[in-house]
Amino acid sequence: MQNQPQSYRIPLYYLVTSLFWFSLYAFVPNLPIYAESLGASNKLIGLIISSYGFVQMVLRLPLGIYSDKINARKRFILLGILISVISSLGMGFFKNPWSLLIFRGLSGAAAAAWVPFTVLFASYFTDQQSTRAIGYLNAFNNLGQIAALLLGGLVISLFNSAVAPFYLAAAVGILALLLGTGIVENKTENKPIKLLELLAVGKEPQLLIASGLAVLLQIITFATVYGFTPLAAKNLGATQGQISLLTTFSTFPSIFASALSGSAPVVRFGKRKTLTLGFIMMGLSAGLIPSINNINLLYLSQIAGGFARGAVFSILMSTSIQTVGNDKKATAMGFFQAIYGLGMFLGPIIVGFISDFLNLSWGFWITGLFGIVAAFMTFCLPHLKERNSEVNY
Repeated sequence: MQNQPQSYRIPLYYLVTSLFWFSLYAFVPNLPIYAESLGASNKLIGLIISSYGFVQMVLRLPLGIYSDKINARKRFILLGILISVISSLGMGFFKNPWSLLIFRGLSGAAAAAWVPFTVLFASYFTDQQSTRAIGYLNAFNNLGQIAALLLGGLVISLFNSAVAPFYLAAAVGILALLLGTGIVENKTENKPIKLLELLAVGKEPQLLIASGLAVLLQIITFATVYGFTPLAAKNLGATQGQISLLTTFSTFPSIFASALSGSAPVVRFGKRKTLTLGFIMMGLSAGLIPSINNINLLYLSQIAGGFARGAVFSILMSTSIQTVGNDKKATAMGFFQAIYGLGMFLGPIIVGFISDFLNLSWGFWITGLFGIVAAFMTFCLPHLKERNSEVNY
């Protein structure tokens, strides 16, 4: 561990991470259903969901470059949390689909803060510890999402209000903002670098491979789990509580998969094999949804897909910054997260338009095909660098 941090640094970081992602996800299972109740078409629902990814795609790379340039992370983390609070309040207060589109896009600006979030945390550790460190951070990311998904559905039932999750998200975001002021900035001795040098980071082969595969991962995730799977569950007659559980079951396994992504068994099995198998599982979990006519079977399919997603995403994230210098890691992470934002943007739009022109089943089948394509690409790509050292911290 670098710089021997204060004893509270890591636990506080984990807590703020969980609360931050809670504030971004408390309303997610209900969002497409709420938008539909306000009169939104499938195309508009897809646009509302995809606006979150579109704004991230636009902001994350410039944010990474600028935070590298000024060698500061904490201020952007706090700003991101504040924007999350504002976006949640906006979605709760203004009750029409176009307001949802605007404020859901604003929540994408908040999520862009994940670039400095991950880079600052990684700076607490050595390069050899990065995979496991990011795996644990992603686990707390997922833990916050799970708590949000469960409590978001609960407050709808308790208050009999579809907007209650938005206000819950805002309240938790305020708590995250207060605690986030205690995060410790870890200044590093970076030499001044030019803009062209920062942009050249995008030519790193490992970064390009990880980013391209992450686009396909996010297409699947935001077309299904955070997109139209709740509508499929509703069509099966699922209650609001069951829909919240469905999204929770798809996220909960990610905690364990993220934490295990840098462990000895995964390291020995190899990145390429793990990624190939993971994408196959994700593709099947999406493509089989139209064939499922029982909510319990839908639960099982999403559990399998969620476990695969957690392992794949943590490996891709650590790979994205594995071969770049410390002075360019935020730029590399910004590039990675900006590129995979394209998948978050495209996934819901693809399924939304296909569902309006054909039907929802076709949307899921084509989404599943993306998983199989990603698995084939991973298997055929040049061998990925396998430097996933298992180091305890």
